[in-house]
This record gives sequence, C-alpha cells and structure tokens, in this order.
Amino acid sequence: MPKSHTPGVPKLLRVLNDQAALKLLLDDGPQTRAQLAERTSMSKVTASQMMERLQSRGLVEVVGSKSGGRGPNASLYAAVPSFAHVVGVEVGAVSAKGACADFTGTIVGRAEIDIEGSTDPVSVVRRVVTDAVADAGVEMAKVHRVVLGTPGVIDPASGEIGFSWNLPAWHRGLRTALNEELGPEVVIENDVNLATVAEQRSGGAGGASDFVYAWFGGGLGLGVILNGRLYRGASGAAGEIGFLPVPGGELPTGGVVTRLSKGSYQRVIGGDAVIEIGAKHGWGGAEPEDVVTAAVAAAEEGAACLDEIARGIALGIVAVCVLFDPTVVVLGGPVGYAGGLELAGRVAAHTSQLAPVNPSVVAGAVLDEPIMRGAILHALDDVRAGLFD
Repeated sequence: MPKSHTPGVPKLLRVLNDQAALKLLLDDGPQTRAQLAERTSMSKVTASQMMERLQSRGLVEVVGSKSGGRGPNASLYAAVPSFAHVVGVEVGAVSAKGACADFTGTIVGRAEIDIEGSTDPVSVVRRVVTDAVADAGVEMAKVHRVVLGTPGVIDPASGEIGFSWNLPAWHRGLRTALNEELGPEVVIENDVNLATVAEQRSGGAGGASDFVYAWFGGGLGLGVILNGRLYRGASGAAGEIGFLPVPGGELPTGGVVTRLSKGSYQRVIGGDAVIEIGAKHGWGGAEPEDVVTAAVAAAEEGAACLDEIARGIALGIVAVCVLFDPTVVVLGGPVGYAGGLELAGRVAAHTSQLAPVNPSVVAGAVLDEPIMRGAILHALDDVRAGLFD
C-alpha cells in the first residue's frame, strides 16, 4: 500500500503562510499579528506561530507597538532590512552605475564609473559592485544577488550575452567569468526587460497580466509580459523591434540586414530619426528626448512635430498589437517618458488608423531609473523565492 503524503501537507501550508506574511510585511510595512491574521484569513494563534518562525530565521523583527484599545499594546512586526542585500547594475555605452539595496528594496549605496573605451567588462562590473556595496557600508558576504542590465540579446538557456550592438566587448562567457570573480551570484538581463519589470510592479501597466513596454530613445526595444511573466523568446531576441520592417526604413537595393546594421524601424523612429524630425519642424536637441520635451512644451506649435513622431512610433506599435493583442501598451524610454500623455494619446490615435485595433496606450510612470529599479526587483525576487525552496 503506497505511503500517504498527508503528513507533508502541514509543512507546505506553513511555508505558504510564511511566504504570504513576509510578502505583506515587505509590501505594506509593519503590522501586528492581529492585522496579519485578518489579512491572511488565519487565526491569531497561527499568525503568532508564523511570526515566531520568521523571527527565528532573522527575517522579521519587532519594531514598535500599536495601541489596540483595551489590554496591552500589540507588537508591530516588520521585515529586517539588513537580512540580505542585492546590487543592481545598469550598463550604458559610456558609463556603468550600480545601486545596493537592502531586503526591503531601499537603496542604501550607489556608484557610477566611466566605461567609455573599456575592453574589460569583468573589471568594470567588479568595481561598480564593490563601490556600491562599500558606499552602503555592508560586507560583500551580505550581498546575495547581483543583476546586471545591459543592452543586447541574452541567451535564456545560459544567461550569457549573445550580442550587444552598443557594447562589443561584452561577450558570451561574461556571466561565467563574473560568477567566478564575485561572491554573490550574477544574473544578466536585457535592460528593456528590466524596465518592463519596473513598470509591471509600480508603473503604467496598472497590474495588467498581458502588456507590452516599448522603449524609445537612442535605441529601440520591447518588453513583453504574457500571463504575468516576462517573455524572452527562444533565443532571447523577443523585443528587438529595431529590426521590424516598416515603411520608410528600407535598406538600399541589394542591402542585407545584419546585427551591425540599423534595422528598418530604427531608421524610421530611432534616436537619430527623432532628432531629424525635430530639426525639420524647428525643434533642435542633442538627444531625441530634448526634441520631444521642447515640442510638448510648445503646445500647439509643437503639435506637427509630435504627430510625425507619433506616426513613426505607431508603425511598430500596430504590429505588436496585432500579434500580441495586449491589454496595455506602455511607452517608455527617454522619448516615451518625455512625451508623456501627450505623445501616448497621439500614438493611440495613429495606431487605430493603421489597423482595426484600439490599444490602451499609456505613458510610463517609472521615470526615475527604470532599468536600475527593475534590476533590484529582479534580484530581490530571486532572493525571496529562494528562502522557501
């Protein structure tokens, strides 16, 4: 007669209860046992047992008390910030910056270094990580995960960089080398995917389980969330929309697109194209977001410029919508954030004219370091999930 698995059920329930309680404390701050019992639909006895288990592991501590009327004050419990730390690293063409965050997600240390011309990515990452950790005043042994956000295609199977147009020295084998060099585990993720995670949690996606995040700036990119999960594709190339064939972005006759080429969509509405559109309408700027900011500030005088930019953006958005049919399209990146609701509304209007789709196009809301914020969230997710494996 086979053995019953019933004895394992109470242990599983304890784990699920502990996870739920810790998540509430991390998401909503300090709470009493009575509050936790009410919000998790558990008895006060069960809530007390949860807190005892979490306290014994160093995950939770008493941070004060709350008056409950008659009887003694109730203890307030909170997650222990110093239980673990993570580091998010954002790499660009000319600089790399890192932020060290505690277990609650609060950034406690920062670093930024110039990397222009550097051919040694391992030393770059090592320095920015160690500098951020030192600025936080914590030991490297307390850092449980490093998430590196970089432009390019990341192989989902190996987690290695397959190709990065802006960072030719950042090559396959980097993740392996970094894990040999640093104590905490290092994860590499596409930078736009990380910004997508940031918008999914606290941005313009509004809790949608199916949405796309479109990055417009010097380069272009797309993050895709399906059924609440990030979709990367078979080779990690999902979202490389710069290569999407669109009218007006054709190569010269006989031309062949390669990874080193400017893709069709990039030619139409990438950073250089936005600057050219701005110049044509009388709005100059060193960066594409400068053009959009000036056009938005000019109100009616900037309308024609914004319309032309919106039409270019809509060529890609309509293709995404007829393929994925997302609930929401979030416009992000420097251009998307600079354009705000004004640009988003124009993109929605042009998209619905190009195909029988009527997407909800909104402006991204995580204007401050979305890639870095996404890297920290990714790292904390990994650490917190590992606590209850």
